Amino acid sequence: MSTLASAGLAPTRARLDNGLVVLAKQATATPAVTLHVMCRAGAAHDPIGLPGASHLVARLLDRGTETRSAEDIADALEERGVSLAIKTSRHTMSIAVDCLRDDFDAVLAIVADVMRRPACPDDQLALRRRETLTRLKQDEDNPAVRAGEELFSIMYGSSHPYGWRSKGTPDSVARMTREDLLAFHRAWLAPGRVSMAIVGDIEPARAVDRVLGALGDWNAAGKEDAPIPAPPVRTAREMQVIAMPSKAQADIAYGFVTITRLDPAYYAYWVMNTILGQYGIGGRIGDHVREKQGLAYYAYSTFDPHVVPGPLVVRAGVDGANVDRALATIDAEIAAIAAEGPTEAEIADTKRFLIGSLPRTLETNAGIAFFLQTAEHFGLGLDYDLRLPALVDGVTRDEAHAAARTLAPERASVVVAGPYAG
Repeated sequence: MSTLASAGLAPTRARLDNGLVVLAKQATATPAVTLHVMCRAGAAHDPIGLPGASHLVARLLDRGTETRSAEDIADALEERGVSLAIKTSRHTMSIAVDCLRDDFDAVLAIVADVMRRPACPDDQLALRRRETLTRLKQDEDNPAVRAGEELFSIMYGSSHPYGWRSKGTPDSVARMTREDLLAFHRAWLAPGRVSMAIVGDIEPARAVDRVLGALGDWNAAGKEDAPIPAPPVRTAREMQVIAMPSKAQADIAYGFVTITRLDPAYYAYWVMNTILGQYGIGGRIGDHVREKQGLAYYAYSTFDPHVVPGPLVVRAGVDGANVDRALATIDAEIAAIAAEGPTEAEIADTKRFLIGSLPRTLETNAGIAFFLQTAEHFGLGLDYDLRLPALVDGVTRDEAHAAARTLAPERASVVVAGPYAG
């Protein structure tokens, strides 16, 4: 059954009998098509005690199937001048590829095969395992990665999926077997957990028909998502220092657990965080820490809510001698926006910036595909692109101030990694 929105992007949405969702949008500016697959199979789905399974499965998807070798897949993609971008996040695994219109059927067949029938051959598993172990060693020597991972462990706890290392640990990666990875695939990569956005020079009806032909007989059941526990409530500040004296720069990670993506206050938080650490050269944080005081090589904040309360995180990279002053300035900016709220001018400028940026995010096939996937993932509706400007424009100063009041330096989680003794 298909539904067609009345204006705007007006994507066609079809749900196959096996539960797989197809989102199709025709755009004929170039003879190209973007295919973006999203499956609810991210790091949060890793088995307890085996972190990194999602990451390693993703690394092996295009390294051989039941009928194609890794070389066969690489050759077929290279002949068409394309490559698969396979990524994992906390909640999803995605495959993205841009191809010429005339190559769409062949590329779709490859994507369908790697998604449905990965073989995870032992020789490729050994190769990917070595690569992952090497990356974990590199991460151990990277202050930015160490600070970020430790911050999430503090904010969410080591037993929460957000507190796990998404690439796994040296022990879990070393222990993972081919059967472990195939079991992860059977559990979480199933048609009812997959949405596929197809944007470009292809008629929506043809796109849906081709997906039906490639994946309509895929009947794997998969598992249902288990509830993710709520993160702990933080009542006091916690700070940890990871001493890395040989490094030239210290990395600060400073965060709070906030709200879910579907919380009605989402747009107020989005506007508030943009004022705090995104607008201009890093918002208020960047202006004071980097521009006015010259303390940081970079300074900004991010806001990333999802199906569980997500983090608002301030990041800064500073000379080790400037860590205390940078932290004091971040504390002051957090306290100021919580106490006084944004100004009316900041609210107006930020809403104009966010609404004006929306068309730029939809300029490319890939941008549209990602937007459609996000709307589908959170159930925001086929007309979300039409409603989004009004949702942002409706944020008031009082609402943004209410969001800011949930932040408090005395309840912050803070990690400093680098040449800093504390």
